[in-house]
Amino acid sequence: MTLDIADLAQLDRAHIIHPYLPGSATERVVMISGSGCRLTDSQGRGYLDATGGLWLAQVGHGRTELADVAHAQMAKLEYFTSFWEFSNERAIELATRLASLAPAPLSHVYFTSGGSEGNEAAIKMARYYHHRRGESSRTWILARSKAYHGIGYGGGSATGFPLYHEGFAPMMPHVSHLTPPWPYRTELYGDQPLSPEQVTDFLIRELEERIAEIGPGNIAAMIGEPIMGVGGMLVPPADYWPRVREVLDRHGILLIFDEVVTAYGRVGEWFAAQYFGVTPDIIVTAKGITSGYVPLGALLVGDHVAEVLLRDHGFPMGYTYNGHPVATAVATANLDLIEREGLLARATGLGAFLHAELEAQLGELPVVGEIRSVGMMLAVELVRDRATRAPLPLHPERMPHDVIRRETGVIVRDSAHSLVLSPPLIMTEAEAREVASALRGVLERTEPTGEIRAA
Repeated sequence: MTLDIADLAQLDRAHIIHPYLPGSATERVVMISGSGCRLTDSQGRGYLDATGGLWLAQVGHGRTELADVAHAQMAKLEYFTSFWEFSNERAIELATRLASLAPAPLSHVYFTSGGSEGNEAAIKMARYYHHRRGESSRTWILARSKAYHGIGYGGGSATGFPLYHEGFAPMMPHVSHLTPPWPYRTELYGDQPLSPEQVTDFLIRELEERIAEIGPGNIAAMIGEPIMGVGGMLVPPADYWPRVREVLDRHGILLIFDEVVTAYGRVGEWFAAQYFGVTPDIIVTAKGITSGYVPLGALLVGDHVAEVLLRDHGFPMGYTYNGHPVATAVATANLDLIEREGLLARATGLGAFLHAELEAQLGELPVVGEIRSVGMMLAVELVRDRATRAPLPLHPERMPHDVIRRETGVIVRDSAHSLVLSPPLIMTEAEAREVASALRGVLERTEPTGEIRAA
């Protein structure tokens, strides 16, 4: 079947259910090709990708090196199961590589097809770990409000947005949500502004109280994004994760880091665990592991957890595409590119450059409350009033990120009253300036009411 390119948008509207897109919406942007940080749609219009797709295009679009690896592996062995005693050389190669990159003692790997599957597996691992050790009462999962852990029932229940629960209830029981680390939002912690250290004090007190309320012998794990992406790129105080780790250790509670967004160079390290100086019991990864070229996820599991899971009949769950040879081959080649091209250091350097450009061009605008970043994760929080920090009202029919894309071709993401940026790690300084200029061109016309004046 050959489709006329002029009919693509119409056929899309007729047949595809898009996440978060109402049926009444008629606009479609049908991407046809990509190279580096640039994309082209079916109408021939060019775009600058400042989102990395969904936080994942680490090495950029159109890398023929990865396409060639996929082709070669498909011609050799496209697929065979990794259940039971079966394996393949590409999965073994990637697992060995990941074990060498991960903080010790996370030297065991469990493959999935993506982040949502990974968080489902991690929650089940935590519960099963305690069950195998004779503590079957440990079923509770601690999470945070504003967290995003995917769309399965386990990860979706841990996700801390009402939108993802409404209409899907009942959700998984025994999940408790804590206050997120968001120092800019001082109202979360009482009436008085607090220093970052005082914010951590507040959150640690809350954590201790919640553990006492539920009972430490009833809690399996706490799951958290090291930096909360969908929540608006929320960066915790530097002492937050080390202190959380200490509390959990004291009570025998596992720590799961959801690094689906933050791993593989995004924050300037292979893993955000290394950035924060904390070693969790399980790290969930996906997205940047292949830069999105094929679906893949990987859990990095501490030896102490793996030893328990591997007893008796082993860990009784698996996915059809566990350790898929094509996906793992592409992942290894992708990690090679990240390493060979120095993209971890580039994420740190270019991220700082982009942050400085945003500060220079946006820092004094009335609707810009805060600009925050770690590596190539950045957010511009929008406010109605800089003094009160009241969030900017948003108008669904004319959102800032939509106006930026339509007027300039720069693609950014709206998330929790923030414009979130997660560009490919190969972005140039000229492209970073283009991004900052595009944001300024719209935000300088944005009123405290959320209305955007015509250009």
